[in-house]
Amino acid sequence: MNRHPLRVTVLVVALLAIGAAAQAQAPPTAPAPVLLTSCGQSPGPVKVQVFLKRLNVEHEYKADATVKDLATKKYKTLIIVTGTSLKGMGAAGVSMTDELKRTEALIAEAKRQGVTIIGAHVEGMERRAKNAAPGDNSDEQSIDAVCPFSQVMIVRKDGDEDGRFTTISKARKIPLVTFEKNIELGNVLKSMFVK
Repeated sequence: MNRHPLRVTVLVVALLAIGAAAQAQAPPTAPAPVLLTSCGQSPGPVKVQVFLKRLNVEHEYKADATVKDLATKKYKTLIIVTGTSLKGMGAAGVSMTDELKRTEALIAEAKRQGVTIIGAHVEGMERRAKNAAPGDNSDEQSIDAVCPFSQVMIVRKDGDEDGRFTTISKARKIPLVTFEKNIELGNVLKSMFVK
């Protein structure tokens, strides 16, 4: 009979711990409107835009967004999709150096304004290795320019096969939200933006 209150206490403490753990693992939320851009001119941001449109999240996609864009409208979240495309940069008439400078300035201005910064890598390991010439590390440069300075990272799981994003997440204490299939990206964005 004396053991019963102890069992109840242990059960309550266990349930509270489970509830706290579940709450800690809940995906972080972010406010709209959103400015969506790229670091590396890959087609990745288009995937993100498709879901933002479906979810009716107020946003604007500018592949070459600059500090001026942040100044013209009160964006509350900046999503920068990493991954480089030599074809995309060629079409835009920019180099990797240009992209890194633009991204650095965007992040600095977003931080100054208190805008939430989300670093995203949505094309998986194929984007990180696709068509890369020996010694070409432009994809890794785009990741380094964005992810360590983000408040949240959204990453397709197979893009983290080598633990690249997990390492950044742990070292910088940045929440890492992963998804496996492209359709799941919509669920991630819904949990973050749809109230």
